Amino acid sequence: MEIKNSNINNIRNIGIMAHIDAGKTTTTERILYYTGKSHRIGEVDNGEATMDWMEQEQDRGITITSAATTVFWKDRQINIIDTPGHVDFTAEVERSLRVLDGAVGIFCAVSWVEPQSETVWRQANNYHVPRIAYINKMDRLGADFYGAVEDIREKLGENPVPLFIPIGKESSFSGIIDLIKMKSVAFDPDTEGYKYTYEDIPADMADTAAQWREKLIDSVSAFSDEITDLYFSGEEIPEDLIIKTLHQCVLDRTLLPVFVGSSLKNIGVQPLLDGITELLPSPVEVPPATGISVKKDETVSIPNDVKGPPLALVFKLQYDREAGPLAFARVYSGVFKSRTAILNISKKKRERINRILRMHANRPEETDELHAGDIGVFVGFKEARTGDTIGSEGSQILLEKIDFPVPVISIAIEPDTTSEQDKLKKTLEILSMEDPTFTWKDNEETGQIVISGMGELHLDVLLTRIQKDFKVQCRAGKPQVTYRESVTGEATHTQEFSKILAGKENCASVTLRVSKMDSHGSCVYENKVSSKVMPEQFFEAIKRGVENSLRSGIKTGYECTDMKVELLDVKYNELTATEYAFEACTAMCFDSAANEAGPVMMEPVMDVTLIVPAQNVGDTISSLNARGGLVQSMESKPNADHIHALAPLSKLFGFSTALRSSTQGRGTFSMEFSHYACV
Repeated sequence: MEIKNSNINNIRNIGIMAHIDAGKTTTTERILYYTGKSHRIGEVDNGEATMDWMEQEQDRGITITSAATTVFWKDRQINIIDTPGHVDFTAEVERSLRVLDGAVGIFCAVSWVEPQSETVWRQANNYHVPRIAYINKMDRLGADFYGAVEDIREKLGENPVPLFIPIGKESSFSGIIDLIKMKSVAFDPDTEGYKYTYEDIPADMADTAAQWREKLIDSVSAFSDEITDLYFSGEEIPEDLIIKTLHQCVLDRTLLPVFVGSSLKNIGVQPLLDGITELLPSPVEVPPATGISVKKDETVSIPNDVKGPPLALVFKLQYDREAGPLAFARVYSGVFKSRTAILNISKKKRERINRILRMHANRPEETDELHAGDIGVFVGFKEARTGDTIGSEGSQILLEKIDFPVPVISIAIEPDTTSEQDKLKKTLEILSMEDPTFTWKDNEETGQIVISGMGELHLDVLLTRIQKDFKVQCRAGKPQVTYRESVTGEATHTQEFSKILAGKENCASVTLRVSKMDSHGSCVYENKVSSKVMPEQFFEAIKRGVENSLRSGIKTGYECTDMKVELLDVKYNELTATEYAFEACTAMCFDSAANEAGPVMMEPVMDVTLIVPAQNVGDTISSLNARGGLVQSMESKPNADHIHALAPLSKLFGFSTALRSSTQGRGTFSMEFSHYACV
């Protein structure tokens, strides 16, 4: 089916984000059904969810990759990205938020704001993404809509405004009340909620509805003089004026409209779709993207204009056995057409667009072109990687790169047979291309391949993919911590280098200063020598020497972190200087300076969140303290207590199993990287 590009004002690029088990994928399945994208509803619980298309997602009942799909609702085109909720797959959330114009935050009516909800909310704040909220699972035992609204206010610092309130709760939850229309909405169970009708508000809910309508009008009137005037004069306030004001408040992130329902019971999804199209912004309503002009080396603004030069950001790569790499991209300017050549501006390489696809989960629909503001898939790229900017040679602008957290956990793997070695390496190349938080290296000394990722689940999923999807039989060792090296002080060293190779003298002299820096997991190199002293290629050789040395470590071979390296002086003789000499001299100089600056081993410290029943709090804290954990804060909720702590990753292996055992399976545990600390 060919899909025609619609007006850019009618496009909505949205993400669906939340904590694991809040109902993101279930909600997306209903959206696909009600927009006519699928002819029946797929369920997560029975492994039939359309968006969870990977076999592992269906087996585990969780979302691992960001599935992308395009649907249409009331003449509006909605590009949806369903992101994972588990903290181990934070890269999938990060790269999706980078290219979205709006998002729907889904919250469980029982659990309220959970740890990963806060994490993805912070990520969305970093990218200034306008949002609306949907409180799901009102049919569950212990559901409390009003408690969830207050929790959003307290935990996320938002100003939530319910546009709908529930009729009943738990097993008696039967519908919702629209506070703008002041009507109840009934969903027909015989059509799986496909048909819905507006009816009079039940008599026993009239007072509650009037109170919440008053709160809604009070909230929006603070941002509209017109609504204030109508309210005080006792006149009817038009629906479209309320929606228009709410839309602007969402853009300004001054109010957070709240929707309610139960996606599993097919209640509340169509009003949420209306909210997406009416309240979330189109690509032209968000601030223009910014980039760096390659030729002028200055920051430029990129208007969302189909007549502008083509420019897009690759935010995800997915390998297809038949088509090769599929490059998911957001188009910021101009038009990209299939069977044309473009420039990968980040890599300075020409690429060819063989085909352009729109993805419906993992089922493609081909289209001839992709316009500004749209999201689609390019087929045919060979060099593109996540974060690359693609565009035209005539207007080279680099869009902001996507930053990913560093992998903190490693395991050694080896193939069952020697003949599988090359196949395994090829598979690892594909997986690292798809996932920027997954890395691997071949340890020539031990003959083992070491893979690194964000957590035990992350590596477990990748291992299963290697064995099941790529049919490579391999064995894995026990998880190991990915340590780092740093320094505790400061040292300056001058290194002379002279070597005769093939009858030619190679000479260089470099002075470096190495010092500790609180950079939270990164290193900085700074050149303090005038560029007039010697040609640029020798400075590049010194930079390469520093970068390679930082990767190789100081004493134990672990990568360096939290360090600053400054080039203070060089001695250059045009007759004997070579790039090789300066690179080698730099490596020797770094080694000496770093060893003089008090080298130390650094271990990853994790930000740990535990959700446990109140009666298990004491035992859980004791167990955490025994593993070197430090409790930062605690809070009590109706269903369980939340404990926030910092703990070294090396002591947390197996903690998840111990926690489940001590809490009879009721305790949950999640962690994300916080910082590196001295061992």
